[in-house]
This record gives sequence, structure tokens and C-alpha cells, in this order.
Amino acid sequence: MTNALEHITLEVTDVTAAERFYAAFGLGDRLRLRASDAPTAGFRGFTLSLVVSRPADVRALVDAAAAAGATVVKPVTRSMWGHGGVVRAPDGTIWKVATSAKKENGPATGEIDSVVLLLGVADVVASKKLYLDHGLTAGKSFARMYVEFDTAPVKLALYRRKALAKDAGVAPEGTGSHRIALGGTDAFTDPDGFTWGTTVAAAS
Repeated sequence: MTNALEHITLEVTDVTAAERFYAAFGLGDRLRLRASDAPTAGFRGFTLSLVVSRPADVRALVDAAAAAGATVVKPVTRSMWGHGGVVRAPDGTIWKVATSAKKENGPATGEIDSVVLLLGVADVVASKKLYLDHGLTAGKSFARMYVEFDTAPVKLALYRRKALAKDAGVAPEGTGSHRIALGGTDAFTDPDGFTWGTTVAAAS
């Protein structure tokens, strides 16, 4: 792997409906979809974040997601970190929309600055070592709680599972499939069951 998380593939029960929902996000080839009826229940162990530059963009994306059928898990609020809100898409994926801007700085631009995949893991140190062994380069790291990697075009970060669920506003319990595959140049499965190297053509 050469420091690349090229795309993520969400496994959904209804690809056509998911395509309609995600069209507003404008993520292009970074997000792919494929059909799956693999059993899954509760927290799937990951969240996806859309990072934007303005609070108005946070509100616009959360409102658009809700209008398209998403459940608002956390309404948009201001905190010491900026502004953010959390929604659960109709397919069950949890999305956080956030900006570091604490003050209003203009109308919505419609632009997404970055996409971040956060994996909830049982042992951050062990998972970090595995990813380093597969060629990723670590960026920010906070002891045994959190680490992010210098990946593109999707940024990857690891967070303790319970802490990630708490941040998302959901219970940490979950069983069955993660309903996600990660597209890179290596093929492997990490200690928490997240699979890499699955190249899937974008759904049409």
C-alpha cells in the first residue's frame, strides 16, 4: 500500500435508493456502492465524516440528508471544536458533517474539503502497527486513543470503538457485517474485521 485509501465501498440493500441519497454529497469515485444483504445490527464500527469550511455548509448538508430520508442522530450544534452534526443514512451508515470554524463565515459553498473514515477498533496500538506494516504513514496520534494516517483521497483514522460510538451519539454494541470495504493496493483484513483491497466498480 502506498499511503492510499482510494475509495470506500458501502454495501447496501438497495443500490438505486442509495445512489439517489448520496448524489447530493458529490463524492465522485471516492464512494462506491454494491448490493448486500449480509446480516448487520447496531453500530457497524465505523463512521464517515465530511469536513467542510463553513457552518452554513454543515447545516446545508445535514438538512439535505434529512430531507432525503436520513435520521438526525445529533442536530447541528456549536462546540469548542467548531460546528457539527451527525446523521444516519437510510442504508444505516453514520455520517458526521463538521467544520472547525466556530463563527459564521459566509453562505454555504457546496464544497466538501475532505472525507474521513474513522474505524472503531479494540486496540489502537495493535491496529496502528498493522497499518504501519502495510506501508501507511502515521500523522496525528494520541496515545492509545486515536491515530490518523496520511492517506488520500480518503483520510483514514483509528479511534477506540466505544469512544467513536459516543462521539457519533450511538450505542457501541453491534453484530454482523461492517457493510464496508476499503479500496487500496494491498489485500488484507485488519484485527477488527475491516477488509482492504476490494476493487469494485462504481455502481451504475
